[in-house]
Amino acid sequence: IYNHVILVLKGVSLSVPKGGITALLGGNGAGKTTTLKAISNLLHSERGEVTKGSILYQGERVQHLNPADLVKRGVIQVMEGRHCFAHLTVEENLLTGAYTRRDGRAAIEADLELVYSYFPRLKERRKSQAGYTSGGEQQMTAIGRALMSKPQMILLDEPSMGLAPQLVEEIFAIVKGLNENEGVSFLLAEQNTNVALRFAHTGYILENGRVVMEGRADELRENPDVKEFYLGMSDAGRKSFRDVRSYRRRKRWLA
Repeated sequence: IYNHVILVLKGVSLSVPKGGITALLGGNGAGKTTTLKAISNLLHSERGEVTKGSILYQGERVQHLNPADLVKRGVIQVMEGRHCFAHLTVEENLLTGAYTRRDGRAAIEADLELVYSYFPRLKERRKSQAGYTSGGEQQMTAIGRALMSKPQMILLDEPSMGLAPQLVEEIFAIVKGLNENEGVSFLLAEQNTNVALRFAHTGYILENGRVVMEGRADELRENPDVKEFYLGMSDAGRKSFRDVRSYRRRKRWLA
């Protein structure tokens, strides 16, 4: 609830398997970002609060922790909109992600090189001010900064927003590599259902602040309702946006 009166999420229940990629799907305003901020405890900064239910991480309730404590436990959020410190260099931005660590400079330098191995473009631009880099490079910087905190789970909000399709594929391929090679779990909020379901293992679809469908990503991708209402496809082939809108009332979960 925001400002004690605006109910945004109601009855949302989901789980993120350790070592998996879970996609949180839905249109603009469905409640995806609010769900991530509720988990990362950033909701309080926007006068929001969780009034019922519980949020568990590795079996412990965490909704009363402050965001910094949650980062120390291994959960960090990459905000929507490629937030970087524009006046700092790319490398300085990355190093801010290690602020909560206490394992020494050598370990931090090793992880910096690991980030550069996944994002070679950032190594080329490491001395450039982040505010003068491209949108794709800023998104890479934001993800790389999260990696510098040595996370076990990353909450990734709309990574494809405003990026060219080729860059979107590149970002998602890196997410997949981090998941498979480094064991990082991802909860990924995304409007681009097609791309998200190709890379995720499981998925949840939100509408009007509640989960309306869930399952394995490959099953959701073949589900006729998902095809029709989120991919613009049906058994008869591709539909126009106008047709998809006119069929909204046929959604089983809104009946």
